[in-house]
Amino acid sequence: AEDNPSIRQVIWNILATRPGERLMRPEFGAGLYNYIHQPNNETTRNLIKDAVVRGVTRWEPRVELTSVQVLPDPEQISYVNVSIHYRIRQNGAAGQADLSLQLAGGG
Repeated sequence: AEDNPSIRQVIWNILATRPGERLMRPEFGAGLYNYIHQPNNETTRNLIKDAVVRGVTRWEPRVELTSVQVLPDPEQISYVNVSIHYRIRQNGAAGQADLSLQLAGGG
């Protein structure tokens, strides 16, 4: 779908922006970088998943989330892999955005 690069870019912006960082939209963002020094445990991964779901649902109306997974990286103990699957509302096309985030370590 033509929209996919634009949608993925908006999703990256949502995830990387900390709430309060944008002057005209202080509520904008998911603030994933706030989790960088947190332990890589189930609680932190659930908080990251919740932040992704809330941020993307609120700030990217062109998509409907179909799944969000936040899993420990099997090869690097301090990393989590975030996988976001969505459906584009306009045409029903599936899309995906993936990222790795380094946390403080295992827990």
